[in-house]
Amino acid sequence: MIEQEKETIRFMTIEDLEVVMEVERDAFTTPWDPTIFLNELTSNQFAQYLVYEMEGEIIGYCGLWVVMDEAQVTNIAIHSKSRGQGHGERLLQYVLSFLRQMGVSKLSLEVRVTNTIAQKLYRKMGFVEGGIRKNYYADNLEDALVMWVNLDDE
Repeated sequence: MIEQEKETIRFMTIEDLEVVMEVERDAFTTPWDPTIFLNELTSNQFAQYLVYEMEGEIIGYCGLWVVMDEAQVTNIAIHSKSRGQGHGERLLQYVLSFLRQMGVSKLSLEVRVTNTIAQKLYRKMGFVEGGIRKNYYADNLEDALVMWVNLDDE
């Protein structure tokens, strides 16, 4: 857990779901159903979910699946009212550090090919392109760019 002046990154709880869903609906055109988050938090042994709070209010979150020494970002989001202020970068920095401490050596994610802002952040954090998943997003059949970072390199 990280706590700085007015900001906290901590593990997500079931009590956080209502606010996390507000972030989810704000960030994604096809948001997850709350039951998916509930299942992740209660039944998925590989899931790790973190929330990012500013002054006690959840403004973002990150979901991860960690299997052995590899992890995948299931979703990461910052509410639109809090974007452009470095919160996404701080959350991702924390995630990378957290995963290194867990002994994870590789992290991957998918990002819309049109989401150049997120891609720029991922590249800044050391991610490289790994390929394309054709027609990955159900809402418009947009391709996903697969990106990954080797956590042992840093």
